[in-house]
Amino acid sequence: MKRTIAAALATASIVIASPLAAQRDFSQVEITSEQLAPGVAVLFGAGGNIGVSHGEDGTLIVDDQFAPLTDKIEAAVAYLGATPVHYVVNTHWHFDHTGGNENLGKKGAHIIAHENVRVRLVKGSPEGSRFPVPPAPDEALPVVTYDRGITLHLNGDTIDVMFVGGGHTDGDSIVRWREKNIVHMGDLYFKIPGWPFVDVASGGDIEDLLYSLDNAINLMDEDTKVIPGHGPMSDRRELIAYRNTVGEAVTRIRALRDSGSSLEEVQALRPLDSFDRGEGFINEDQFIEAVWKSLS
Repeated sequence: MKRTIAAALATASIVIASPLAAQRDFSQVEITSEQLAPGVAVLFGAGGNIGVSHGEDGTLIVDDQFAPLTDKIEAAVAYLGATPVHYVVNTHWHFDHTGGNENLGKKGAHIIAHENVRVRLVKGSPEGSRFPVPPAPDEALPVVTYDRGITLHLNGDTIDVMFVGGGHTDGDSIVRWREKNIVHMGDLYFKIPGWPFVDVASGGDIEDLLYSLDNAINLMDEDTKVIPGHGPMSDRRELIAYRNTVGEAVTRIRALRDSGSSLEEVQALRPLDSFDRGEGFINEDQFIEAVWKSLS
């Protein structure tokens, strides 16, 4: 079931969290929802996909996109028949997944994330980051943090929030609805054109990413519904194909690096063209550079 939420709510008064966000026209963004199981849904809009758990114990969302979309996201949650957001889980610190933290925190939502997410939100974007992001205000910070994970018992579900090794950043978590067999991957999984974003400046590492993908896959079966960080719904089979593609790409880059080629020479050789990943947020040269830095 997919539902479209009208883009009629004003957002001009909400502070935009980053220069990139400031360039977007959020008035045109529509939030759509897809029910995955009773009491569990996913919201699509601009930024990271949002997982939703709702029922008699309250509403939990996984990530909250950009600040100007908070009203629309709340409207989409209400349209599901859910109460206002009480818990927010951040899969990692990037602003397209945490931009609504401040708005929701001011309304009393409790924010939960890996301890490195809080550290990076407090500091803002590190040196070498692709996007300048200022330190987050107190209302936007996680109030519950963890090292390896935390389990929530809500709405008849057992919801595991797990750090499985990082890789996109140093604070990536996946979220699993145990009984419903649903897993939110955050940005460990991009089901969009282009290559994975390994944010080396935020502690990302390609070998950690592959390790995390393997760990997540081992938690799934053929019936698992997989929510990627970006892109439409997926499953274990597609996630395995993605992991194998990324793994083979890393093998090619590593071989060229070990043969004595420079970064620039490897990029000029275009070793990943045969994968036909298309043009996306991260192009081939950017991915090769991130892999190179990881292997260094």
